[in-house]
Amino acid sequence: MSKVKVGLVQMSCSASKEENLQKAIAKTKEAAAKGAQIVCLQELFTSLYFCDEENYDNFLLAEAIPGPSTDALSAVAKELGVVIIASLFEKRTQGLYHNTTAVLDADGTYLGKYRKMHIPDDPAYYEKFYFTPGDLGYKIFKTKFANIGVLICWDQWYPEAARITALMGAEILFYPTAIGWATSQDEATNTEQYNAWQTIQRSHAVANGVHVVSVNRVGFEQNGAMKFWGGSFVSNPFGSLIYKASHEEEETTVVEIDTAETDRYRTHWPFLRDRRIDSYQPITKRFIDED
Repeated sequence: MSKVKVGLVQMSCSASKEENLQKAIAKTKEAAAKGAQIVCLQELFTSLYFCDEENYDNFLLAEAIPGPSTDALSAVAKELGVVIIASLFEKRTQGLYHNTTAVLDADGTYLGKYRKMHIPDDPAYYEKFYFTPGDLGYKIFKTKFANIGVLICWDQWYPEAARITALMGAEILFYPTAIGWATSQDEATNTEQYNAWQTIQRSHAVANGVHVVSVNRVGFEQNGAMKFWGGSFVSNPFGSLIYKASHEEEETTVVEIDTAETDRYRTHWPFLRDRRIDSYQPITKRFIDED
């Protein structure tokens, strides 16, 4: 099957974990009613973006994976016959937590999880306080409708992550995301930041010849100090936008993509063919110092 209908759920969140889960389920059902076969939810969709502060109470939001949220979503996936990509706060064991995405197949089967590899630490994004870097490596998931790769938010700035996941056979790269603007910033800075975020991900589509799907949240959080910029989008394998969401509104959108386009783009622009893998060993260094 080369043509796949992908659902993007861009939504705002509240302080109620159960309310957010039910909202995501309702929007997943809405996407399925529009024909979606794979539905991607945004990063950490069951809560507000709690990493804006270092607060030990927020660890209570975490859960096992598989666990309560994946059980609920598995039933929905089976009922609707859709694949669900669900980004959750994972409690691995006492005192050990990850930013993790679970993938549920169209029959409700739990296919596994990807743990976020790149963990940021910036003002209002104190993720290193909460998350241990992923130790499962990069992953692909062989779903009913496509072989998909899942990366998470800060991972999207790293071409190495996209490349490795594509080389493993991902036909589509999905990026659940939570990123926004400080409301104190000027519009020029906001525009530059969003454009950089979109451009780097579209470049992954071009370099690897695959579709990229990025799903972000919207709404004001942190008592109005942060506006999550939405702007979820789908890029074709040559970086052209097929769909772009607004910066303000909740949107549940279904976009049809054709994974067979990968072969056409990779044949005419043979970046994978011409890779000089014998010359890339220096990339494993932190920095290439002079001898």
